[in-house]
Amino acid sequence: MSNPTADWERVGDKFYRKVQLYTAVFDQDLELENYIVTGCSYGGAIALHRDPTKLHSFRGSQAAKSTIDIYSCAGKLIRSINWDRGSIKGLGWSEDEKLLVVTSDGTVRYYYDLQGDFTQFSLGNGAEEYSVASCKFYNTGFVALLSNNHLISVSRYEEPRPRLLATPPEGEVYSWSLVPPAYTLSRSVEVLLSIDKTIHVVDATESEDRMLDIGPFSHISVSPNGRFVALYTEEGRAYVITSDFQNRLSEYDSKSKTMPKDLQWCGNDAVAIAWEDEVHIIGPNNAAAKYFYDGRVHLIADYDGIRLITNDVCDFLQKVPDVTDEIFRFGTQSPASILLDAVEQLENHSPKADDNIQLIRPNLVEAVDTCVKAASYEFNIRWQKQLLKAASFGKSVLDIYNSDDFVDMCETLRVLNAVRYYEIGIPLSYEQFLRLTPEKLVERLINRREYLLALRISSYLRLPTDRIYVHWASQKVRVGSEDEDTICRLIVEKLDGKRGISFEEIARAAYDEGRGRLATALLHHEPRAGKQVPLLLSMEEDEIALDKAIESGDSDLMYFVLLHLKAKLPLASFFRVINTRPVATALVESAAQSDDPELLKDLYYQDDRRVEGSNIFVREALEQPDVKAASDKLALAAKLLTDFKDTAFDLKAIQEATTLLKVQEALDRDLSDEFIGLSVNETVFKLIRLGYSSRAKKIQNEFKIPEKTSWWLRLRALVSKRDWNELEEWSKTRKSPIGWEPFFSLILSAGNPKLAAIFIPKAAPSLPPATVISMYEKCGMRVKAAEEAVKAKDVEALDRLRNAAGVGTVEGRDIERIAAALKR
Repeated sequence: MSNPTADWERVGDKFYRKVQLYTAVFDQDLELENYIVTGCSYGGAIALHRDPTKLHSFRGSQAAKSTIDIYSCAGKLIRSINWDRGSIKGLGWSEDEKLLVVTSDGTVRYYYDLQGDFTQFSLGNGAEEYSVASCKFYNTGFVALLSNNHLISVSRYEEPRPRLLATPPEGEVYSWSLVPPAYTLSRSVEVLLSIDKTIHVVDATESEDRMLDIGPFSHISVSPNGRFVALYTEEGRAYVITSDFQNRLSEYDSKSKTMPKDLQWCGNDAVAIAWEDEVHIIGPNNAAAKYFYDGRVHLIADYDGIRLITNDVCDFLQKVPDVTDEIFRFGTQSPASILLDAVEQLENHSPKADDNIQLIRPNLVEAVDTCVKAASYEFNIRWQKQLLKAASFGKSVLDIYNSDDFVDMCETLRVLNAVRYYEIGIPLSYEQFLRLTPEKLVERLINRREYLLALRISSYLRLPTDRIYVHWASQKVRVGSEDEDTICRLIVEKLDGKRGISFEEIARAAYDEGRGRLATALLHHEPRAGKQVPLLLSMEEDEIALDKAIESGDSDLMYFVLLHLKAKLPLASFFRVINTRPVATALVESAAQSDDPELLKDLYYQDDRRVEGSNIFVREALEQPDVKAASDKLALAAKLLTDFKDTAFDLKAIQEATTLLKVQEALDRDLSDEFIGLSVNETVFKLIRLGYSSRAKKIQNEFKIPEKTSWWLRLRALVSKRDWNELEEWSKTRKSPIGWEPFFSLILSAGNPKLAAIFIPKAAPSLPPATVISMYEKCGMRVKAAEEAVKAKDVEALDRLRNAAGVGTVEGRDIERIAAALKR
């Protein structure tokens, strides 16, 4: 087993190591030096596009077609995208492995998966007029530089809102870079432009000259943490300064007269400068190391290192982690190094193994932790196992040790080794894995259609698996060669019993692919109506959507479908759809009653519900301020009921309402008072109260108001106007059909107990004695009440009356005298 330090290079007081990830990466015929190469962070995919400025060997018309080829880091072709949209000026990746392509006219394609599916938008802001010169990308956005030096920023790929940044000064831009919003004080992207001999920093509001005099700079690169900036001049000097341009940290003379191809950061501690086949690593205090290759080297920067890509190899260059340096550095005597040596002695059956353990026993926990952590940074599986074996040996000696970190590391390394395998080609480091998260790693596997590995990792790490199944099924409906019934059966069988599966998403994929029947069949397996219905509507399966909404019992969902259908269909077709669905009809009727009377009329008309339809016209008539308009509405109501059986009463009521309206119009005109809007009874009441009894009598006769109702109306009206004489005279004319008690009650309530008392004898024959006693008492006639109590032999009432009158009063003595007669 080779020593891990064999590939270490000293750069100042630190070591850097080059890990060979994959060999024989690309076909030798590919001529990688003639391609623009851009890679995604976290060991992500690599996009290749032919450099239009380079000459290419001719391989036939088919090979001459422009493409964007997407590879894994191991050289496995994931997808080849035909390109005929125009000149590419920007090729980059988002943090979640989505490819961005920007053309010279400002068109941006956002490839949201690795299968060539995309959305498209335009930069605008003069991009089409002046053309895009180049682009720089960061995790969630990018900036485009136009030929007139204007800068357009897009901060979010999912919701692009291109906007112009502040206008930089005129002049040739030799190179440029950007600081992502996460690392700026303004939380807005900042652009560094090399113009003349200085750097201009441009953000959303201003362009500021940093007053440098060592330019112009052919390359600018910002460190992953945004704290440092690397600059390369045309004289071959590299500078590292702080991002506020206040401190110069390093200066390195490459002694090269040839301009480098690229300059990128290797983590946050060193800068990598690449020429055709040579790479320099520049560390603090001008320290450097050099690496040489057989062909053109492309740099892909990552958070904790840098990938070096050639036709032959894919290497990962990084600073040696502190724990790795502690264990493997030559001459080290750290506890972890001794523990590693102890496990080797144990394998050789040497007694020195126990001596080593005793030597580091006070620091054994620290040694175990260090070995576990060091295993995470190793790409070599044998060294991973050896370090974990050392940790296992150490913790077996300890009396107490929490093994959670050890177990977690074993799980993590199994996952990392699985995705690093050349057939997958995602060479994640441990630090990258922690930043990416397991969920995002599974998402990358899904996009590569590595469903089996994604499922195994999700199960192993106890992650949800529904997204994997849904993506697999969506791809199945897109590219499956079987007939639709077979595809549906396969998907349902595979997903049966799986939790959280969205059949709506799968059905949408089928519909987008033009497989409408398959989409409908799949939607039947979606348990959530709220997911089914919108897609069914977009598929124009309107009646199925309505049925599903009704089955769900969700009134809001039913309203949503009905509103959609009403807006889409002719009224006759809309009614035809809801006629066979009573629940839908009831909802439409309920909503229309408050919001849409015209729709309600149409609904009642087509449903031959004439009474309900006429009621609408009657309601509208009552709301009309104009008599003619109200009469017209009533005429329409009557017309609906004409020649229709079982509506004679309703028709007569409407006709009477029309007559009443005309009578009230005449009264308004003749009496200069308001009668319109009153009922028949209210009209009669008002006329009597105003003193127009003859007119009231005429209306009573015309509308055949019952006698009892007439007496009640006249009684209330006369009491209301306090016409006591008229009341008394009227009561003498004939016997009251409503009895005399109402006369007593209303007159007493109006404040005339004297007149009210006149009606007590008239009402008494039909009333219980107790009521008669109470009536006299209410009128203040206690003596008369006592006489009635004697007649009724009501001792309790007599006692109550005597107490109310008071002992010794005239009224009290009279009551005593009457009560004495009862005792005799």
